[in-house]
Amino acid sequence: MVSEGNDNIQVVLTKPLTVDGDVAADYKAPNLAQRMLSLIRNIRPGSDLTHFKAIQLPPLFNIPKSQIQCFGESAYCFSKNLLQQCNNAENSLDRFTSVVAWSISTTRPPSFGVAPYNPILGETHHVSRGSLNVLLEQVSHHPPVSALHATDEKENIELIWCQQPVPKFYGTRVEAEVLGKRQLKLLNHGETYMMNSPKLMIRFLPPRVDWIGKVKISCQETGLEAELCYITSSLLGRRGEHRVKGKICQSSSMKTLYEVEGYWNSIVKAKDINSGKETIIYDAKEVFSELKTPIVKDLQGIWPTESTAVWSEVSRGILSKNWTKAREAKSTVEDNQRKLAKERESKGETWVPNHFTVSDSKEDGWDCSPIQERVPPAPIVVPL
Repeated sequence: MVSEGNDNIQVVLTKPLTVDGDVAADYKAPNLAQRMLSLIRNIRPGSDLTHFKAIQLPPLFNIPKSQIQCFGESAYCFSKNLLQQCNNAENSLDRFTSVVAWSISTTRPPSFGVAPYNPILGETHHVSRGSLNVLLEQVSHHPPVSALHATDEKENIELIWCQQPVPKFYGTRVEAEVLGKRQLKLLNHGETYMMNSPKLMIRFLPPRVDWIGKVKISCQETGLEAELCYITSSLLGRRGEHRVKGKICQSSSMKTLYEVEGYWNSIVKAKDINSGKETIIYDAKEVFSELKTPIVKDLQGIWPTESTAVWSEVSRGILSKNWTKAREAKSTVEDNQRKLAKERESKGETWVPNHFTVSDSKEDGWDCSPIQERVPPAPIVVPL
């Protein structure tokens, strides 16, 4: 844990998630399977859990960071710079294959039995790693929608993501569909890659967490696309966990160029259909090994909306296992948000994001566009 502050701002930073899904050494989740079952016993199968007030989690079920931080970590927490690899590949096919590997790297391993905080409206997270500057904002609370904008002026790369998790209960499991668009722009090459996210599956008996479902990655400029399928094991089996399988093909002819197969938490290989040659395109240990905890570089530059400041007292309580303190601090944050919402409603005001313009339609869902062309360097940095 890194804890810094002054009279006005307190910040608590914790280690990023590891490849094994642990919350590093700062917090080890207790065995909460039975308590989780007690929380959901009165929920009907098929229910959307987004607005289900009966299962608002006490701090015992939380890891000491917000969902918006976890979202951001998938962009800025890595040991091997796959974004740079995407940019430096010699030809369009190699770049596309590198983008597939990078997309897999954003599939971060969650932990069973605990969850991050639900971000408050307007919550932000601003972090830099080298020349990569990342900014996130919670642009909607009901439904929960997070926006991400990242720019790397050295590599001339831009990321624009919009994410809306929609969890549903299916008796023995919860599946969270992650709606929203993800864009990766390699501006030196004039290429934009569009992709979506897999679903998060939480199974109660036996307890396990995995990613499932289909992911499509496409680049209109190069005419290439990939279809990936995230696969878990059967109810009793274990061997099929964390699998990913798919192909890279030409959009126009749908001719398969590479077959992709492996495990998103270990090794993924691509097989050239013509030559039969297999190449490792993704090694999770290279990406996740020795991840470093972000540090505060400029405390005066921390915004009051910064996620690590908003939840700092709750995180302190969780890390010290002072559950009374954590519960009181969490109630303070949530009660303040309800108070602000009532004030806006009484005045007829509509909250507007500070860093993104947003739109929502039945046809296309939520979409977010950054207001600023470039993300400025952040007061929180990841040591290199």
